[in-house]
Amino acid sequence: MVMKESDETIARGERAPDFELPGVDGETHALADFDDYDAVLVVFTCNHCPYAQAKFDLLNDLAAEYDDVAVVGVNPNDAEEYPEDSFETMVERVEDGTIRYDAYLRDEDQSFAEAYGAVCTPDPFLLRNEDGEFTLAYHGRLDDALNPDDEPTEFYVRDAIDAVLAGETVDLEFMPSRGCSIKWK
Repeated sequence: MVMKESDETIARGERAPDFELPGVDGETHALADFDDYDAVLVVFTCNHCPYAQAKFDLLNDLAAEYDDVAVVGVNPNDAEEYPEDSFETMVERVEDGTIRYDAYLRDEDQSFAEAYGAVCTPDPFLLRNEDGEFTLAYHGRLDDALNPDDEPTEFYVRDAIDAVLAGETVDLEFMPSRGCSIKWK
């Protein structure tokens, strides 16, 4: 396990890169598929990283709590080197209820992770939907629990989501996300 912290690559207010990725539901998904939502939380994540595993429940809760926000997990890891991150295992995690996001997608060629400048799992990006154009509203930590065994006391992502849904600017300084490095090919 190599711990990494995220960098700011996309500026707040900048248009979010689009994608076309296969989901565990058998469908191919693009950002435009989430036009009905006021916001989309794209989280680069995986199955094997303890940092990512520690956030499964939070992301599941967000997907259940916010009707106007789509929670989209994206697994970019090299599944040949890390078989636990295979598409088949992703499907298993959804089928057994471990992951209950609005969508769980596979970034096989890692181009989507590269476009966002994602470096770790989890690495969250909250996108604001402005009449079908998605722009970055927040990128950074989900909460204040920096290690997998820590219990969070502050949930930055909820503050960011609430601001976006209220039509406000997210008033949080950049705090890098922390997790296992993305396993590049």
